[in-house]
Amino acid sequence: QVQLVESGGGLVQAGGSLRLSCAASGRTFSSYTMGWFRQAPGKEREFVAALSWSGGSTYADSVKGRFTISRDNAKNMVYLQMNSLKPEDTAAYYCAAGTFRTIVTMRQPDYWGQGTQVTVSS
Repeated sequence: QVQLVESGGGLVQAGGSLRLSCAASGRTFSSYTMGWFRQAPGKEREFVAALSWSGGSTYADSVKGRFTISRDNAKNMVYLQMNSLKPEDTAAYYCAAGTFRTIVTMRQPDYWGQGTQVTVSS
């Protein structure tokens, strides 16, 4: 069982930066692929980024080059550094845990956090 708690959301101007954090519980954290998803009002939840236990990462085309996912296995933490933010990045951001298959291929993680809101003003 894994519990995920996000933090770090807020209001930022276009072009600015934010770093989201996700604190995970569970002894086997380092064995999970961790990911971030987001959901804007009236839209479906979409994949943002994922980082496997071995360090391999993958990103949605819309955030590639602007967002960076990282993890600290010693602290059971996952981060999403978001730079050059755009108004279209406005969404609730969710931390997720699972396998590479469930997160990246199926877009159906095994565990979800409760979400943190990011609002980018123009």
